[in-house]
Amino acid sequence: MPRVAILDDLHHAWEQTDGVRRMRERAEVTVFTRKVTPAELQGFDILVANRERTTFTRELFQQLPAVKAIVQTGNHANHLDFAAAAEANVVVAQASAGYSIGAAELVFGLAQAVMRQIPANDAAVRRGEWPVPSTPVLHGKTLGIVGLGRVGQHVAGIARGFGMRVLAWSRSLTPDGAAAAGAERRELDDLLRESDVVTLHASLSPTSRGLIDARRLGLMKPTAFLVNTARGPLVDEAALVTALRERTIAGAGLDVFDAEPLSKDHPLLALPNVVLTPHIGWPTDDGYQRFAAVAADVLIDYLDGKDVPHFEGH
Repeated sequence: MPRVAILDDLHHAWEQTDGVRRMRERAEVTVFTRKVTPAELQGFDILVANRERTTFTRELFQQLPAVKAIVQTGNHANHLDFAAAAEANVVVAQASAGYSIGAAELVFGLAQAVMRQIPANDAAVRRGEWPVPSTPVLHGKTLGIVGLGRVGQHVAGIARGFGMRVLAWSRSLTPDGAAAAGAERRELDDLLRESDVVTLHASLSPTSRGLIDARRLGLMKPTAFLVNTARGPLVDEAALVTALRERTIAGAGLDVFDAEPLSKDHPLLALPNVVLTPHIGWPTDDGYQRFAAVAADVLIDYLDGKDVPHFEGH
């Protein structure tokens, strides 16, 4: 039987999934719940990679001559040297598992946390204080979704449950496409001007890097909040720090950053009007079940000699 290694299961989540059960019907599967060395991966035929936790460099491919395929979970592969994989005759298959429900739900957790000042009030109560601030609610506010893909569409549905008006922008979005998701299409600048909460769900690419720059942050209302559970570099981080510090926007909820983890002296850590989480949008019970299921489908198709999904452009 082929030998399969599931890498970087730091949450000990894969072992109990139906996906791993199905994999074991066709292969010898080892789940690694810690970081492993190249020496420990010798002899494995197929690697299942958890998001971007392992960086696949040319050097790593050279150290793993037995590997014939990588089943890469998620929609991003900037951590993988495709040219080196091709030279090593390693197939890189994509197991995207659809969209992240966890990232979509976290939008509203972050929005409420920063708008209702939940972390600050929790800390105050624990200090023996009893502040009673008046804070904004989501109901009746306008949510601007930047990137109306599958995550953005899920966010739009949740927002309607809160009684929010929903605006949306994507480069190729049509008014009919927006309406189908329960949103109104706006040009990006207009969306930023009108929205009380702006949430980012665009893919990171050369054209979207720094999409929300100083000029666009300046279009937002001083009472508006920015939420980012997508990719840190969609926002000019230095410009965002300035906007938060000078209160040209009211606050932000951030799960993603330019560099992760944040340095101990990062200026965001000193700002009271931002709520920070350590990229927790994707690792959820639902997310792991989805990844394992799709990884099993892709793995079995590969073993059966069928075509497997590849990353666009590769």
